[in-house]
Amino acid sequence: MDISLRWINQYLSPGNLTADEADELLTAAGFPLEEVRQLGSGDTFLDVEVTSNRGDCLSHVGLAREIAASASASTPRRLKLPPSKLPRGHGPVAEQLTLRNTTPEVCPRFTARVIKGVKVGPSPTWLAERLEAVGQRPINNIVDVTNYITFELGHPCHVFDLARLAGQTLEIRYARENEPLTTLDAKARKLRKTDLVVADAERAQSLAGVIGGQDSEVTGDTVDIVLEMATWDPVTVRTAARAHNIRTDASYRFERGVSPLEIPDAAARAAALILEVAGGELCDGMLDEGAPLPEPITVDMRPSRCEKLLGDTIPVAETIHALRALEISVDQIDDDTLRCEIPPFRGDLTREIDLIEEVARTRGLDAVPVAEMLALRIQPPQDEQRALREVGSVLTGLGFYETVTFSFVSPAAAQPFTPEGLSAINVDDDRRGAEPTLRPSVLPGLLACRRANQHAQADPPGGVRLYERSAAFAEKLGKGRPETDEHRRLALLMDVPGKSRKRSSDDLQTGVRQLRGVIESLARAMAGPDARLDLEPDAPPHTGFDPGACARVMLASGPDAPRRHIGWTGLIAPDVLKQYDLQIPVVAAELEIDALVHFYPPKSAVKPLAQFPSIERDLSLVLDERTGWAQVEKLVLDASPDKMESLAFVVVYRGEQVGKGKKSLTLRVRFRDDDRTLRHEEVDPQMDALVERFRKELSAEIRV
Repeated sequence: MDISLRWINQYLSPGNLTADEADELLTAAGFPLEEVRQLGSGDTFLDVEVTSNRGDCLSHVGLAREIAASASASTPRRLKLPPSKLPRGHGPVAEQLTLRNTTPEVCPRFTARVIKGVKVGPSPTWLAERLEAVGQRPINNIVDVTNYITFELGHPCHVFDLARLAGQTLEIRYARENEPLTTLDAKARKLRKTDLVVADAERAQSLAGVIGGQDSEVTGDTVDIVLEMATWDPVTVRTAARAHNIRTDASYRFERGVSPLEIPDAAARAAALILEVAGGELCDGMLDEGAPLPEPITVDMRPSRCEKLLGDTIPVAETIHALRALEISVDQIDDDTLRCEIPPFRGDLTREIDLIEEVARTRGLDAVPVAEMLALRIQPPQDEQRALREVGSVLTGLGFYETVTFSFVSPAAAQPFTPEGLSAINVDDDRRGAEPTLRPSVLPGLLACRRANQHAQADPPGGVRLYERSAAFAEKLGKGRPETDEHRRLALLMDVPGKSRKRSSDDLQTGVRQLRGVIESLARAMAGPDARLDLEPDAPPHTGFDPGACARVMLASGPDAPRRHIGWTGLIAPDVLKQYDLQIPVVAAELEIDALVHFYPPKSAVKPLAQFPSIERDLSLVLDERTGWAQVEKLVLDASPDKMESLAFVVVYRGEQVGKGKKSLTLRVRFRDDDRTLRHEEVDPQMDALVERFRKELSAEIRV
């Protein structure tokens, strides 16, 4: 932030701040000076480093406020705000201009005033000198006032020539695809449909929050002007500025946030200065369109917590004084609660710790004592960390190797793994080269790693098994700016077992079942021994999975507990295998980490060992190929045979003996009585009833 020492003294009382004092006070407040330079006019130029969360300090008033708050008791200073009183208007502004804001979600507030009969000409000496002191070139009195307000209050504004606005209308809308706009830098641009513009009744007149248009600029022939002051969505402004490679003082401030609550006062100050330097008559009233204004932010702070974190005894009165010096309203609710109302220009203060930091900063960080010894409280790891450690332990025990792959992939690698309804996020950066896309899935990284192992002829027992815990990114497309979709994922990849390079159908089924066993081990580690895992065949979420071998993974902590979708598993599609030049098929899974660790810690119960033997019965059913194990399991559980202890899958067989389109599925039912030894004749009726239900509900045949 470039500031003028003479200019900043205008807002301090007494206004005798020296460059050395400014350096000391601003550095102590967290705004170090990068350059101090004497100007020929007798003024001093200061280049102040301002962090990205302090948009309010991109102005002389904002930095003057920090200086006044940090001033010592020996040299007290107070902030002196500039006046913003306006004369009475002449004629309603609504008769001169029509305003429509069709996008309040990205333009929270847009205001417009009309001043008629201005005289455009050179700026007075004081105004030109102020701007020249911060590196601005004076243009004319009207435009110079808008630049002055930007550097004085941090509120960018813009003026239109009213006579050059078609239909005497301003409309905030999205641009039409390839809509033309010649900006103030005399460059003809083609806009995108995601660009926000301020338009008249016919065409775009400025790129919102970034730069004005040449067609409606103020010239020597201008008589009537429209003064715009607004605030915009920071992401929308940043996206447009980068897309069109434009960097302006306005966009720099809007990208860091400008409060809609301060706009009326700032607009009044701008209008008053225009009337002072250019004359004219102000129309009565102000057009104001946008979203509902935000409520003031209120945060409670405990002085005891402040003392504990800063390690010093701080009187409550001193804490209140430090906060009020920053224009934070403070009410003492009780002995240990201060209710603080945050001023609108401090959108970075939302938590108690933020206010404690302000107290430390205002008192001076050098006042925070440094203890020779620090007291520590030892606590066990959080459940999520314990769960992630357990995931790694289980997978390592099952022969998996953890990988760490890069977050960026090529567009071709991202395309098969981008879910329907989402799009990949590309980074506009030449340094990314052939891989400018944030990965929409962790699986492309594992596939690339598997290819590297193939080229290295790695062949460990059981095949290559890989896993990774990482974030995946995509964006939801809709009206307005895209919404980022980010999830933490656990990705698993393992070779399909087999002896030859070409895997048989049985090999593929074995690979799918082995990975299911891995997921079941994870499920029990997270949700306990009673965890219920279901794999429901379904259309894949993207084309990376083989549509004929993909399933939705559902997990519940017990037989009667609600199920939760935790991810997908299946064979990688043949086209993707070819893309990565993999010579053998692989099976993969991608699970949501948050959904998986939700079940942790596992709930276990200790039961005494059985005192009486069980009776096990195997049942082989010839079923239609489309009938899944979940249907078989549900039928048995719904029947709830008397004395049934457990149900287990044994094996599935496909071949000529069972016929085309059929399979033989064998299940095992275990019966037990806790009080005595069961007899076979007691179990037979239960099995007969199950057989009858299988025949009736699943059209099953019993294979002997």
